[in-house]
Amino acid sequence: MTEDAAETRARKLFSGPIAFLKSAPSLADLPEPTVPEIAFAGRSNVGKSSLLNALCNRNGLARTSVTPGRTQELNFFDVGAPLEFRLVDMPGYGFAKAPRDMARKWRFLVNDYLRGRQALKRALLLIDARRGIADIDREVMAMLDEAALSYRLVLTKADKIKASELEAVTAEVVTEARKHGAAHPDIIITSSRAKSGIEELRQAVITAADQ
Repeated sequence: MTEDAAETRARKLFSGPIAFLKSAPSLADLPEPTVPEIAFAGRSNVGKSSLLNALCNRNGLARTSVTPGRTQELNFFDVGAPLEFRLVDMPGYGFAKAPRDMARKWRFLVNDYLRGRQALKRALLLIDARRGIADIDREVMAMLDEAALSYRLVLTKADKIKASELEAVTAEVVTEARKHGAAHPDIIITSSRAKSGIEELRQAVITAADQ
């Protein structure tokens, strides 16, 4: 497929039918694994919901909140008619004020889903450009490496820092990605507000789903 054809397909697909399917608070509630799934993971308040809305060109597809840790379930979204793949908004991790038992429940749900879901083709691990990679991100990357699940790092909120700072954090993230066997060597730099990097992200999602 040529680059122009790929862009046309992505634009058409993400402008077409996209709908919330269900929330899964446990593995027993997961939908049947009939189509490829692409999961979005990251620290609480990293901007997963905002990025999903920008990706799908919708304002309220994924609920956003100023309260970190609000997403407590795996949220599934159907893309395409006929259905081509699903996007999965995962619970944020690393929110210090979350009750300990709730944080443990989230962690078990995320770990079990990432390790054992046959339909899961790739994880997109979101990193806040203002903060860079934290130890807890490295823990998740190590877990993904161990699970042999292909993943790609995505910088969010790139419009909120200076160009020189963005260049520095990008270099840091690229260096970290190259230390991990399951990580894609190229990262994607995005801004939900400025809509930058969205086309590249769409291509990455479609490519992963087609594998």
